[in-house]
Amino acid sequence: MPHTPSSSHRPATADASDLELTFRAISGDEVAFEAIMRRHNRLLFRTARAILKSDMDAEDAVQQAYLQAWQALDDFRADAKLSTWLVRIVVNEALGQLRRRQLKIVPLESALASTEAMDSDWQQDDMERSPDRAAMRSELRQIMEARIDMLPTDFRRVFMLRGVEEMSVEEVSQILEIPEATVRTRFFRARSMLREGLSQDLDMALSDAFTFDGERCNRIVSLVLAHLSPR
Repeated sequence: MPHTPSSSHRPATADASDLELTFRAISGDEVAFEAIMRRHNRLLFRTARAILKSDMDAEDAVQQAYLQAWQALDDFRADAKLSTWLVRIVVNEALGQLRRRQLKIVPLESALASTEAMDSDWQQDDMERSPDRAAMRSELRQIMEARIDMLPTDFRRVFMLRGVEEMSVEEVSQILEIPEATVRTRFFRARSMLREGLSQDLDMALSDAFTFDGERCNRIVSLVLAHLSPR
């Protein structure tokens, strides 16, 4: 494993750009790579979870994605955003997990065809699950996460990247390899379905959906660093 300087001599990372950290990581600087992970952990975790619908599986996908990224740093193009490059890797890893489980991805046409029936179930389910107004606010984050998990697969992926992470239409299009028009259509429909279930409380819950606490962040970083091979 490459030598890393002691904490008292480590270069500052908090204010370093992604590009600077990447160049340092390419030279074998694990401290720089740790900074990259901590900076982008939440984005990658949310992306993976949108595909896998499991915290544990999402953590595993993020760890594997970072290990792949560490080995492929030389392939990173400086004219691209590091976050987009990392998200592409974690999306491929998460989709690979699905394929290995032989799960069937619901095509867009099937999702659209079943929308009317889903809308009816959605509204009924909301009436049965809605807590008292006062209690609802304290449970809103959990309800929001459950609602996102219920979205059709293609809609859920777009919504997590575009709605929760606020990535641009162009970035989502590049990451998922779908036309920008499709990104807009899926995001609009996903948002409409969520609004029908959550109404005015939707926007209040967005920023807190799928929290990424310090313990999970530290766990992912520690596990990845323990498995880095020398560059």
